[in-house]
Amino acid sequence: MDESGIHRRPPVNRLARAVMRLFAAPRVNVQEDYEQIRRLQRQLAAIPTSRYQISDLALDAADGTHQIPVRVFQPQEKRRDDLLLFFHGGGWVTGDIDSYTPACDTLADLTGCVVASVDYRLAPEHPFPAGLEDCYRVARLALEDPARAGVDDASRIVLVGDSAGGNLAAVVSLLLRERGHRVPSRQILLYPVTNWDHHPETSPFDSVRDHGSDYRLTDAEVRDYLELYVPDPALRSDPHVAPLMADDLTRQPKTLLITAELDLLCDEGEAYGLALREAGNTVEMYRIDGALHGFITLPRFARPLREAYQQINAFLDGDPT
Repeated sequence: MDESGIHRRPPVNRLARAVMRLFAAPRVNVQEDYEQIRRLQRQLAAIPTSRYQISDLALDAADGTHQIPVRVFQPQEKRRDDLLLFFHGGGWVTGDIDSYTPACDTLADLTGCVVASVDYRLAPEHPFPAGLEDCYRVARLALEDPARAGVDDASRIVLVGDSAGGNLAAVVSLLLRERGHRVPSRQILLYPVTNWDHHPETSPFDSVRDHGSDYRLTDAEVRDYLELYVPDPALRSDPHVAPLMADDLTRQPKTLLITAELDLLCDEGEAYGLALREAGNTVEMYRIDGALHGFITLPRFARPLREAYQQINAFLDGDPT
């Protein structure tokens, strides 16, 4: 643990970094290719559904204009009574409950919890705040009527999200407090987007400059995603897009924030954790060294994923490591 309270291992050496660059995802033009990315993600996740213990349901949106699909995953062995309400990543533009089915199945099995994955609306067809309002709607209904979510106590409902989904989880917690509703007792934020500026020349964070061009996710791609999600540049620094900009971070859930060392979002995620802590919240932060962005979707034998689940399970047990 360093002076900021972040658990970390010795940094990855230069040779290991060079090897990981060889396996970086091919560069894409998100604004032109997002539909192809969606198709590829679904193809990669197309494992026979018989492997999973799942059920699908849908909730009505607040204005009645559409339904919000939710996929519920049962663990092979239920070991906890918590419900993990999951918001997927994908830059608010790609990803869905199909492409994240393997990751959510792993989440259910490795925690022993029921997982409910929210298929919120995506940009650019549905720009901000459409997807956010879908996530807010599902979270509010679950927290107000936990029996409807299959739990007997709202304190058992844990918000979980990775990347853009981590952003949505953080902002949903802020919205619930702002609008006078029950706030979840806990949230797990995995390498979340918390800031709006990812240009290497203007970003306040070194990780954008150090890791924004060589690894899994580039600064150009993040900027493309944000432009699709929030077409109006004036809104991108809104706290409901960039929660690190919020003036009031009090009364937020107990938080586990996990970052990846070789991720351009590493510094802003940890900055958000520190800001939550300074506002009086309980925050546990853990940096997985040598990890790239998106590690929660890796195979179960992958070291970053296993290390992350050690922290997640300890957090769910109330036993910080």
